[in-house]
Amino acid sequence: MKPTTLSVHVSRFLSDYLGGQRDLSPNTIKAYRDVIVLLLRFCRDEKGLVIERLELHHVDAELIRDFLNYLQNERSCSVRTINQRLAVLHAFFRYLQVEEPEKLLQCQRILAIPLRRFVRKEVGYLSKACLAALLEQPDLTRPAGRRDAVLLSLLYDAGARVQEIINLTAGDVRLESPAQIRILGKGRKVRMVPLMDNTVNLLRRYINENTLALPER
Repeated sequence: MKPTTLSVHVSRFLSDYLGGQRDLSPNTIKAYRDVIVLLLRFCRDEKGLVIERLELHHVDAELIRDFLNYLQNERSCSVRTINQRLAVLHAFFRYLQVEEPEKLLQCQRILAIPLRRFVRKEVGYLSKACLAALLEQPDLTRPAGRRDAVLLSLLYDAGARVQEIINLTAGDVRLESPAQIRILGKGRKVRMVPLMDNTVNLLRRYINENTLALPER
């Protein structure tokens, strides 16, 4: 069976473009892939289309709008989730309009589908008393407690995501003045974050206790 135009470009988008040209992380590429999987299942189960016969011209603006309504009404997705799915599809058709110029109008009609509006919730924060109570929870007499104290202090001090802290290695930590850590964030962007003295002291003790300063660690 001859590959369809859709299959060729989806494969190139996921395998070559996202990883090779945009240098996105494997987790981000997986998230893009999962959205396309959802779209293909929608085409098969809700539209009765045969996936191995799907061509680019089948995936038009009307089908994308139906897909977004399906996410809202049948899968009960939040507006944020629907917008994330649409953003992935926008990225695919933004890529496609250069690869297939004759499909430019079809792509631009899809790119013109707007993100859905929603009311942003007010971001809360911890009071000093709540923060102090949280940092007092780890039992510093136990190794696991000392580890937890370091994790909580780093999360607060660096304002980092959980995954960013999990990915840290001893080589990312500088304890000499000016003390800082190197964080690999979303989009593989690196940022240097300064540390407060209390966090530095916790980190120094933890690194020494677990012999993490050795070259092989």
